[in-house]
Amino acid sequence: MPDYPHSRAEKSKPQGTATRHKNIFRREFVRECAWLGLLVFVILLGIVVLTQLIRLLGDAVGGTLAAEGVPVLMGFAALNYLPVLLILSLFLSVLLAVSRAYRDSEMVVWFSSGAGLTRWIKPVLWYALPVVAVVALLSLVLSPWALRQAAEYQQRLNSRDDVTAAIPGVFREADGGARVYFVEKMDVQHKRVSNIFVRSLQNGKMGTVAARDGYEEVAPNGDRFLVLLNGTRYEGVPGQANFRVVQFKRYEMRIETEVGKPESPLQSLTTSELIAHPTRWHLSELEWRLSLPVSALLLALLAIPMGFVNPRAGRSFNLIAALIIYTTYSNSISVSNSWVGQGRVGPVTGFLGLHLLAAAAVALLFYHRMSVLPWWRRLR
Repeated sequence: MPDYPHSRAEKSKPQGTATRHKNIFRREFVRECAWLGLLVFVILLGIVVLTQLIRLLGDAVGGTLAAEGVPVLMGFAALNYLPVLLILSLFLSVLLAVSRAYRDSEMVVWFSSGAGLTRWIKPVLWYALPVVAVVALLSLVLSPWALRQAAEYQQRLNSRDDVTAAIPGVFREADGGARVYFVEKMDVQHKRVSNIFVRSLQNGKMGTVAARDGYEEVAPNGDRFLVLLNGTRYEGVPGQANFRVVQFKRYEMRIETEVGKPESPLQSLTTSELIAHPTRWHLSELEWRLSLPVSALLLALLAIPMGFVNPRAGRSFNLIAALIIYTTYSNSISVSNSWVGQGRVGPVTGFLGLHLLAAAAVALLFYHRMSVLPWWRRLR
């Protein structure tokens, strides 16, 4: 038996080659999905940032938001949208990679070699599980933190006085619209303004003040005043001609500080707070946060059988179907959360029922795609 070791080595060689081929396939597939996912994510993030930027710039132009708050609030909003963007990027990247394998006839070679569609599950999990972990971290920790920080920052902006909240070249309302003011130039560091226009309504009389310069002054009791220098005040009743015109060298206006009401929306509560106070709406919000990573994993697996390309349907059919399925799944999660908050279904039933139904749909679609193969190849 001198050739037995040599024969054993020859028998083990094909097995080692097959293992190397599996590793190469897994690395290439993960690399392709990662590049596609990054491309899709950048495009989606650019769309979200652009829409948020347009909305915030509109608020800034309208005077309801300070200009320096635009980039900060935009960053918090983008962080809040990251879980949804990652889920959609994961789903589409796997779908596009599998569809490319069908179009390039790689699947024909794959099935001809005796491998089944379920062999794609392991490399997809290698790619999807890190993304699912990031989605879980964002939905459970970072997104609520971003919403809470955005609310606190918005409150600080709304709590500033009229001088520091003024935006040069923009008309701004204060005191619920009872006062409208405009400044042409502003020195925030020294709290001085130039070319000021203020219109106020007091005791049914309309007063308009125009001055060249002004600055903020704090009284001993803590009250703040806007001191206007070298200006004119017009006072009277709108529609009547008996206006009074007063020229002044120094005119003081009390600054009303707009104190924003602290807001703690449900979405900004920490996950530990939701667990510590398990009300129906708190459980509904907790279900939403847990549903994001679960749906990310199920959608990544669903993309494998959905990647089948039908030449008669065209290349864009899969992408359109994927967007419809994602929208339906996401809306179903929102409806389930609302039912849990309203008490129409239990939290366990609302959470497990929907995702178990989605998992059953994934298994059914796998079976449908593998039904064209002989039964001994379906599970290989």
